[in-house]
Amino acid sequence: MKTFIPKVDPNNRKWWVVDVEGHILGRAAVQVANILRGKNKPIFTPHLDAGDHVVVVNARSIRVTGKNKPRQKTYYRFSGYPGGLRSTSLSTMLRQKPEETFRLAVRRMLPKNRLGRKMIKKLHVYADGEHRHQAQKPEPYKL
Repeated sequence: MKTFIPKVDPNNRKWWVVDVEGHILGRAAVQVANILRGKNKPIFTPHLDAGDHVVVVNARSIRVTGKNKPRQKTYYRFSGYPGGLRSTSLSTMLRQKPEETFRLAVRRMLPKNRLGRKMIKKLHVYADGEHRHQAQKPEPYKL
């Protein structure tokens, strides 16, 4: 008996709109990462990109649990030069770049390889309730 390998048609992907207003950052990011990977489908295969496109709106009003987490959690980026390590707290990131905060949370839940880089391109995050993907007719997704 041969192993079944599903045929994934990249032109037949669904579009989902996820409203994260009032939801917890990590819990919402897990569900979005599962949609991007295709784990919500019966044809899920770990080595194939069977996921759908996800449009996340209202990232500005996402919540974080823990009293000290916004102050203590730190995001780092390194320029490659000596003394080029920059750090930003979670509270600053949520205030200045809420889209980037959610995108990083989802990115770190995806595979760390070519497949993960391909999956993150299907994520579209917006700080407010408006998005520019009306032509794709995205369906609402209930968290």
